[in-house]
This record gives sequence, structure tokens and C-alpha cells, in this order.
Amino acid sequence: MPDEQPTETGNCYACKREFSYDPKEVTTFLVDLATGLPPGLTAFGTIRPATPEAVQRSVDLPVCPDCVAAAKRAGEAGGLWR
Repeated sequence: MPDEQPTETGNCYACKREFSYDPKEVTTFLVDLATGLPPGLTAFGTIRPATPEAVQRSVDLPVCPDCVAAAKRAGEAGGLWR
């Protein structure tokens, strides 16, 4: 049908729950598959320059709307978004 949105099913990067999403509209995180973290982020939560190798082996992973909303609420409470 022409009104149907293209959907995929995957697991949320943050909460790991399975959800359906439109690949063109979903929020994603670039994640280094070797570490499970965004390139340039350490296991201690510190930031370092991302290596070209880490970026090359990284993929975009979807984040569910509930986790996006929770992150926005946390950012607003902490003064990140105004």
C-alpha cells in the first residue's frame, strides 16, 4: 500500500528492547562494534580522539523513542537543553 511506512525491527542501543522503526526517521548512535561504544568514548566515559579504524568499523544503531525521550528529559533537568 502506498501509505505504509517502510519499517524494520531491531534492538534499541540503549535499553536493548526490540522495536519497529522507519530507517529514514529513527534516531541512531554511531557505535564501534569492537567496543560497543561510540568511537572516541572510553569505557570510563572519557573522550579521546576517534581513530580512523574505530570509525571505519562502526555502524549506526537505532535508539527507541522511549530512550530518546528519557535522554531529553535528563538533559533538560541537567540544563543541557533549554
